[in-house]
Amino acid sequence: MFVHTRSYEDLMSPEDGDVVSRSPEEGRGDQGDQTSMEQISKDFSELSTQLTGMALDLEEEMRPSQEDKMDLSLQTARRDSARSEKEDEDVTMEAWRMHQKHVFVLSEAGKPVYSRYGSEEALSSTMGVMMALVSFLEAEKNAIRSIHADGYKVVFVRRSPLVLVAMARTRQSEQEITHELLYIYYQILSLLTWTQLNHIFQQKQNYDLRRLLAGSERITDNLLDLMARDPSFLMGAARCLPMTAGLRDTVSTCLQQAKAKSLVFSILLSRNQLVSLVRKKDQFLHPIDLHLLFNLISSSSSFREGEAWTPICLPKFNSSGFFHAHISYLEQDMDLCLLLVSTNREDFFTVSDCKRRFQERLRKRGVSHALQEALRTPFYSVSQVGIPDLRHFIYKSKSSGLFTSPEIEAPMSSEEEKQRLLELYQYLHSRAHNSSRPLKNIYFTGPSENLLAWVTSAFELYVCYSPLGTKAAAVSAVNKLMKWIRREEDRLFILTPQTY
Repeated sequence: MFVHTRSYEDLMSPEDGDVVSRSPEEGRGDQGDQTSMEQISKDFSELSTQLTGMALDLEEEMRPSQEDKMDLSLQTARRDSARSEKEDEDVTMEAWRMHQKHVFVLSEAGKPVYSRYGSEEALSSTMGVMMALVSFLEAEKNAIRSIHADGYKVVFVRRSPLVLVAMARTRQSEQEITHELLYIYYQILSLLTWTQLNHIFQQKQNYDLRRLLAGSERITDNLLDLMARDPSFLMGAARCLPMTAGLRDTVSTCLQQAKAKSLVFSILLSRNQLVSLVRKKDQFLHPIDLHLLFNLISSSSSFREGEAWTPICLPKFNSSGFFHAHISYLEQDMDLCLLLVSTNREDFFTVSDCKRRFQERLRKRGVSHALQEALRTPFYSVSQVGIPDLRHFIYKSKSSGLFTSPEIEAPMSSEEEKQRLLELYQYLHSRAHNSSRPLKNIYFTGPSENLLAWVTSAFELYVCYSPLGTKAAAVSAVNKLMKWIRREEDRLFILTPQTY
């Protein structure tokens, strides 16, 4: 996942064409700053965009192989888990209809698999209508992608043998809703693998997949909750916990030294923020797979109680088989989770020993206290940038798959304002990545804030300013912000990822 690209090239590369390879000395001249900012100033002068509205009874031959099937203990835990409150929601009531977004998953035979709100049984006829629409258009050698009516978007994604549907009245574009549905699809694959999923429906087309997924609804629910409030999914990138480069390098070195032959990835995280990642040489972790791992951990508090050993498919890495993940917290009262991904299902004790050796090395290096201090400040303040009218920003480095953003502070600190800000970013992102007419520069003026978007081949930047600021001041502020990110990047990003 993480490939180091020199910081200055990331920040100041030309907007058109490929990133030009330059040495640090060549890139650090004042002329590069001036040329880049002259170009963006020109671009923003020419373009101002206004917002226009805001298991199991499965037959023996269908059973997965010994290497591919999930551990029986995990399936038992899912079957015994408490029934979600959402199943008690009456789908005939107005409250059910008032949800801003509904998500449905069904099989190609029309069998319900998952619904975001309400029970699947009560929605079986509704899902049957959805499948009828898909089948009707397919009979005409066509495919349904979306329906737009009365402020609603109904988006269809077909990934045989599943059909995923979202009904939304949000500011998200069809493309972004499709992206979220694909996350749900990958979440299902992470529990079953693509091979097992297809084998099941090849043997029995009308199989009820809920039997295999029983108890995993909370994981999918949690993923949808995260996508509704965490910009990581919108940006397709992971956020790093801010810490000094020396401390991060020490932690990464300790993690690298506590290795085993079967380990592929060693990941240290805190509340969906990446602290360190060490990977096997020539193996890369896609941001989607990383998000699925984060979601698995955040969806359950039981991982704090001991060491867990669970099968997990990383669909963007290999959708056909399981890895096995050792998940544990370093301390019960410490939001620091260690995730060790192994290729050997029999390697629990070996991998568990890796955790013990990692903790010993942290103690010998004397960095435990510094780690605790870093965990106390998981976000930095936008005031550290030193730009008076700057309220918030999101910066993504495309080469590393990482992004950074400060804590959302007053006057946008309420949950409603945070959600509104994310919706504005979603709008800018959809305009910038519109498949028919993508935009590189957007300047939006609104009654409560001004926003700016700048997309290049090396990075993406979304900035929120005070509504009293001018476009010229915003462009000047971008220059200052980029220089600040360049100075702080070794604290905000993983610049030198380590390998086994």
